Amino acid sequence: MALSFFICNFVNVKIMNDMKETNNYYCVILAGGKGRRLWPTSREQHPKQFIDFFGSGQTQLQQTYERFAKILPKENIFVNTNINYLNLVKEQLPQVADDHIMAEPIHRNTAPSAAWATHRIRHINPTASIIFSPSDQTVMNEEAFKQNVIEGLQFVEENDCLLTMGVKPTRPEPGYGYIQLGERAANDVYKVQSFTEKPDREFAQVFMDSGEFYWNTGLFLANVHCFYESFSKLLPTVLRKLDTENPSFSIEDEDNYVKENFPSYPNMSIDHGILEKSENVYVMKCDFGWADLGTWHSIYEAMQKGEGDNVVIDSDVILDNSHGNVIKLPEGRMAVINGLDGYIVAEKDNVLLICKKEDSSALVKKFVNEVQMKKGEEFV
Repeated sequence: MALSFFICNFVNVKIMNDMKETNNYYCVILAGGKGRRLWPTSREQHPKQFIDFFGSGQTQLQQTYERFAKILPKENIFVNTNINYLNLVKEQLPQVADDHIMAEPIHRNTAPSAAWATHRIRHINPTASIIFSPSDQTVMNEEAFKQNVIEGLQFVEENDCLLTMGVKPTRPEPGYGYIQLGERAANDVYKVQSFTEKPDREFAQVFMDSGEFYWNTGLFLANVHCFYESFSKLLPTVLRKLDTENPSFSIEDEDNYVKENFPSYPNMSIDHGILEKSENVYVMKCDFGWADLGTWHSIYEAMQKGEGDNVVIDSDVILDNSHGNVIKLPEGRMAVINGLDGYIVAEKDNVLLICKKEDSSALVKKFVNEVQMKKGEEFV
């Protein structure tokens, strides 16, 4: 009886300590992108983060939320999106409070999104540490991911620096960003030597062979003070004016201010606008089985191949003498494909795309722009 009481008490104390350790840790899920690189399955009115792309029963946004809900207190998870997707976020994540969803009035890329989220969290908890996460990634080893996230948050809690999470390349992928490791700072944390965004395949092979370069996962961490100072130096004084004019602002005040003033921000990513222009940037070497699911080519490379090295995504397909294709069709549609090698075959609503898989990111972008100009918004 006494031993049982001791064990229960020990477990309760451990749970309380774990909760204390993560109370200052916050996550912001970036879910405002248009998802055009996965067109036509991903459409401007219903982009990839809101789609159950693989028929798993959950959208990519829901999977991302659940992944972080196993690491941090649920009330510390925020979602940044665009006003056009606000209802989609609320439908798919009804457990997230309204004041934890920040809906931008206009698309301005990830740096202004992160600046707004930092501003809000700083107002709630000035000692917070934050991880920003895309909403379109897959993680194979969630336990390793949890450990890396906690270690990363602990590092930025103790150090005024920006931290990104890198994973070792498994192939010379030209569609990813690369981070060159510099001097070692602590355990698996290194000073960033350089960033290279989407190199040619030949350079990607050189990077991979050198062992000095890691894939940029798009996961960024810092304590709220460091983020705030970095955004203050490198972005226009949009939200800082609110701090000056109304230091005791409410969430409603902030929302109204952003609606009027957010367009003053430039179109700038965290990578180019903040990390590449900052000096105190570090990278943590991680190994949690990561893949970016943002393009058709990256999905093909990340997914398990079937017969003929084809990737068939939740679709009804008969393949004959066809190799190296990636295929995604709507429910209720069946395809018979013969003699096709190295193509994307994707259909959604009123659009069918048949496109060479090689260099597909640039091609899809080109086709989307062309369709938008010649055929109108209903096809985008």
